[in-house]
Amino acid sequence: MATEIIDELLADADERMLRSVEATRSEFSSVRTGRASPHLLDRVEVDYYGASTPLKQLANISASEARLLTITPYDKTSVKAIEKAVIESDLGLTPSNDGTLIRLTIPELTEERRRDLVKVVHGIAESGRVAIRNVRRDVMHDLRELKSAGDAGEDDERRAEGELQKLTDRHVKEIEDALAGKEEEILEV
Repeated sequence: MATEIIDELLADADERMLRSVEATRSEFSSVRTGRASPHLLDRVEVDYYGASTPLKQLANISASEARLLTITPYDKTSVKAIEKAVIESDLGLTPSNDGTLIRLTIPELTEERRRDLVKVVHGIAESGRVAIRNVRRDVMHDLRELKSAGDAGEDDERRAEGELQKLTDRHVKEIEDALAGKEEEILEV
């Protein structure tokens, strides 16, 4: 009985840690590198008729060239609102619109801007690592409660803690690997 509960806790921890890794990777994709990617605009929210709406729900976003993003709004009256949202975002991009289409030219990154983006990416990675450690802390708490309630023995608890640490280390390494790849992508000239 105790091993079933412990295995269930570990499986839940693995799933939650995996979600944290995926969320971190998703955040990484929204950080600008030297290339145009529609994911750059994932975090942009547009004030659309008084409601904060994700840009990707209001327009088709495509990378028509290596350094050009085009935004084609579904509703032509939202062009100004989309343009304003892009200007106010932290992307540092200047939109140009022709009334029906918005173009975003991705400029070359300066060395200083690259270093700033690396700091941003490190912050995102740290948030991911903290989320994984929080999952570990929660499961450790649950394991101690099982032991104190008499549902699991000390040996079971120690074994589970070892397994939990292996899970934590594996998922933190995944974030580190993703961070290294994104850092290399940002610093690539």
